[in-house]
Amino acid sequence: MDKLVIQGGKTLNGEVKVSGAKNAALPIICSSLISPYPIILKNIPNLSDTAFLKKMLEDMGSSISIDRNEWKIDNSSIHSTEAPYEIVRKMRASTLVMGPLLARFGEAKVNLPGGCAIGTRPIDIHLSGFEAMGAEIQLDGGMIIARSKKLRGCDFTLRFPSVGATQNLLSAAIFAEGRTTLQNVAREPEIVDLTNFLISMGAKIQGAGSDTLIIDGVNELKPSEYS
Repeated sequence: MDKLVIQGGKTLNGEVKVSGAKNAALPIICSSLISPYPIILKNIPNLSDTAFLKKMLEDMGSSISIDRNEWKIDNSSIHSTEAPYEIVRKMRASTLVMGPLLARFGEAKVNLPGGCAIGTRPIDIHLSGFEAMGAEIQLDGGMIIARSKKLRGCDFTLRFPSVGATQNLLSAAIFAEGRTTLQNVAREPEIVDLTNFLISMGAKIQGAGSDTLIIDGVNELKPSEYS
């Protein structure tokens, strides 16, 4: 087809159900790992990427049931802090489990990501932020290992406003001791959505939608239902 011809002058009416955004759903699903309590997520889009994440979380010990676009997640029995390589190599978003795992278990193991058609997008900002919070980073072959007995609040400025780094560091800071201030963060709608989800679980976060996020560490979270 070389062109589209649109004849105007007609009044439009009706309703369209808008699917949940993939870019918001993926970090929210990953961040659910931070809590051992039941979580219900609604309006999750039915996509190959969300299916990959479901498989990855289940391999790590999650129990997930799906009814249409509603996910019921139980992360109380996580037995592995390593994201399976066969999933990570297919989708870059799987690296977003690092922050939640590091916050909750003090350890996260993730292979260097693949699945990105936009060229090389290193995750050095993620790792620098983890180190600023007190984590030790080790590279073992193609695997990144982050460990910390207790993350601590810090002031950290992102070299550029990376969406993924903002999401990972935001989740990591939830249990950090004291206050974490993240500057030059991403301001995309999916950052606001993730922030609202974390707040629904009991996180204390200020500044969503601005270039500065302030996170006051908490000791525990609570069950959540979020759309």
